[in-house]
Amino acid sequence: MPFAPVFRSEWLKIRTVRSLLATLLVLFAVTTAFSALATLDPEDQGADPLFAALSGTTLGQIAAIAFGSLAVSTEYREGAAVRLSLTAVPRRGPWFAAKAAAIAAVVLVVALVTSLAALLAGLAGLGDAADGLTTADQVRGVAGGAVYLTLMALFAAGLATLLRSGVATLSVLIPFVLIVSFVIGDALGAAADFLPDRAGQAVLRSVPEGTLSPWTGLAVTACWTAAALLAGAWRLRRQDA
Repeated sequence: MPFAPVFRSEWLKIRTVRSLLATLLVLFAVTTAFSALATLDPEDQGADPLFAALSGTTLGQIAAIAFGSLAVSTEYREGAAVRLSLTAVPRRGPWFAAKAAAIAAVVLVVALVTSLAALLAGLAGLGDAADGLTTADQVRGVAGGAVYLTLMALFAAGLATLLRSGVATLSVLIPFVLIVSFVIGDALGAAADFLPDRAGQAVLRSVPEGTLSPWTGLAVTACWTAAALLAGAWRLRRQDA
């Protein structure tokens, strides 16, 4: 079966699942609101202005992770949906590629709008403290932030396919990005810069703090995401639906 109709069917699935649409709304609302609120704190005025303006991304990524996880885990509820999908598209590789592409396309569009709104809200809060930011910094922050959120959604989708459980995926990733990454980071030092969330967030800074440049950090996150998707594809191919 050609890729286009399979992609279209996966896109229609996303459109018709209310919980997925609600997750995208939460992604926009939380990221924008948190960026606006965070930059109103006088203590943040001396921080990296780009990271401060896009700070809502660090919380909004939870919604992106939830979206990627739910987009896959809905297929495994009682096994009915995934069996029907694989009956319609027997070749599991192309089906999984279409699902990943649909997830990426939806999240990327929403994340671009979200990152732009968060930046504008953050800059309004920063006021004169943001005068040093160049247009190139702002464009990189918006584009890079959108790609980062998309990669985290795909990372969750790959892990959910591997684990066949949205609950298990969220139980692993949410504590990791909110707590464990920072705890491990204190112990590992510079090596922590290569963790999936820390690496990708380098693109949100106007001046890198760690060992990775903005785009290199995003590439490291992309490698983590690719590994998760490959692991998910391997599990999908090896086991019965």
